[in-house]
Amino acid sequence: MAKLREKVLGVDVGGTFTDFVAIEGETIRTWKRLSTPSAPENAVLTGSEKLTSGRMAHGSTVATNALLERRGPRTVLITTEGFRDLLAIRRQERPALYDLEPKRRPHVIAYSDVIPVHERIGADGKVVIPLEADEITRVVKKVAALGAEAVAICLLFSYIRPEHEIHLATALRAAGVAVSASHEVLPEHREYERASTTAINAFLQPAVRNYLSGLDAHTPSLRIMHSAGGLTDSSTSSKRPVSLVTSGPAGGVLGALAVANEAGYSEIMTFDMGGTSTDVSLCPGEPRYRSSSEIDGLAVHTPMVDIVTVGAGGGSIARIDSGGALVVGPESAGANPGPACYGKGVLPTVSDANLLLGRLRPEAALGESVIPNLDRAKEALAQLGEPATTASAVIEVANATMASALRRVSLERGYDPANFTLVAFGGAGPLHACELASEIGISKVLVPRYAGVLSAIGIATAPEVIEVSQGLLLPLNNDASDQILLTAQALEKQSIAGLEGAGGNLEKLTWAADVRYRGQAHELRVSFDKPTPTSITDSFRSTYSREYGFVSQDQSVELVTLRCRAEGNFSGLPYWKNNAVPQTDDKPTPIQLSGGVAALHANREALAPSTTLDGPAVITQPDATTFIPPGWSATVDKSMNLLVTPS
Repeated sequence: MAKLREKVLGVDVGGTFTDFVAIEGETIRTWKRLSTPSAPENAVLTGSEKLTSGRMAHGSTVATNALLERRGPRTVLITTEGFRDLLAIRRQERPALYDLEPKRRPHVIAYSDVIPVHERIGADGKVVIPLEADEITRVVKKVAALGAEAVAICLLFSYIRPEHEIHLATALRAAGVAVSASHEVLPEHREYERASTTAINAFLQPAVRNYLSGLDAHTPSLRIMHSAGGLTDSSTSSKRPVSLVTSGPAGGVLGALAVANEAGYSEIMTFDMGGTSTDVSLCPGEPRYRSSSEIDGLAVHTPMVDIVTVGAGGGSIARIDSGGALVVGPESAGANPGPACYGKGVLPTVSDANLLLGRLRPEAALGESVIPNLDRAKEALAQLGEPATTASAVIEVANATMASALRRVSLERGYDPANFTLVAFGGAGPLHACELASEIGISKVLVPRYAGVLSAIGIATAPEVIEVSQGLLLPLNNDASDQILLTAQALEKQSIAGLEGAGGNLEKLTWAADVRYRGQAHELRVSFDKPTPTSITDSFRSTYSREYGFVSQDQSVELVTLRCRAEGNFSGLPYWKNNAVPQTDDKPTPIQLSGGVAALHANREALAPSTTLDGPAVITQPDATTFIPPGWSATVDKSMNLLVTPS
């Protein structure tokens, strides 16, 4: 396996802990710090103070948190006259069908801050109403009068002909206003999705720019992980912060796939359970990507690794709802105050339940800094009922939520979970992995050597990536060949220039497209070797058949968006042979789980390759804890990973 070309520090900011991984050659050091949600850069700078050379690769939650909290500047949307209601109407969908008084959280831009412009481009790209100089002047004055700090521009059909957006953006930037234009952010069809994504990008820019500039001043060679599973420079990230909404979880998928491939498993499902949430993804030999998502009810269209997130983590709070049912999450105790057993919180959480059941050990520090307090966990769980019974119920409810997410990325997308290996990581992932595998029919669980910080490892070793796109709306026949070729050439040039501009060197170019049967309202993202009508159509029909169990050979196929992905500077995970030996000579010791069940407690650092441990057993390490249930057996492989299978 390839070795890193330089010293690198990977950083993943989580809701409870911030993870650090320093890699140089064949050696690796890992550590954790409690996150500082109100100022996440504090934990990053404190934890990375040992890095004096090399580069830092950082997975950021700043964009996600700012969006969820609606924490940003006054932002104005400029749109074509007659389309002022874009962000208010959205898609006219009712998320709660039987809710008599449905309410949605507002968008990031208020209705009163939308400025209509007298202009129009037609669907054929022809100018219907020209944009006059007086109209541009009026808009600039209106933006100044509103006191806007950021502006989003989304004009009708600008993805076909962007000149009106270019004129407005040029004038506003000359006036000193930060501008996000839809032809730069998302040159694709669908007015609401394009307007929403552009508005969110404009809204997030100040917060992300300030955060990254603060890190840039203190860290060498800063690289930022984006949602499409790659790194870029902080300048590019500041211009397009909407691309950071699933930054950290994407690194986990890359790290899990690399470790699994080294261990001989190509088809995997990733299970990343942290302190606040759980992220799952399916990788049939490689990561799956998607082009759209919805975050807090808002459309976000940007390339991203296909990840499903649910509000179930170690810090997820358990409570009884108004109907008397036990609910776990999505609210989390986070890093402050944290679970009750961390010493500050008082509300019962999943971590408190695991501690009471004996799966977390009171003698083993969490993240090398937190000694779990069993008495506080009992007191918190007692608020809901008898502590031991409540703890078991909390785990059962949390597992049900996470099993549902695993089914969504597998069964609901045409894949049989039995054909995959479950890669469990995150601080809490290995605690629940075997029970979830049993629930959905998986017979192999792989727990990486550095499970608790695997996302940081994936971030540290990720390739540089730039993905660009262009909306087309073309029927896929021979007549489309020339336009597809011209568009592909332009995208290839743009993606390579973007990669090199961000400091990368091209190593691989890949193609994807959003495709549908003509007349359908939604598309499938498909990959192919060459951007030709035949290759795109063949890939679409193959993908459609697998996901829906049906394919039509006669119905016309339509290319909606063409995508080009440039990758470079991939260093790969190192083979850590220096660490593939036991670090201690500790022997497994007998312990008792809840109810007096006899089990073994082992130190992960004392387990040599080929060692086998039968459940029930608890295996602890500084960054994570693994629970081996009765009927399961764990074997240590040559790279110190745990392969857990039914015994």
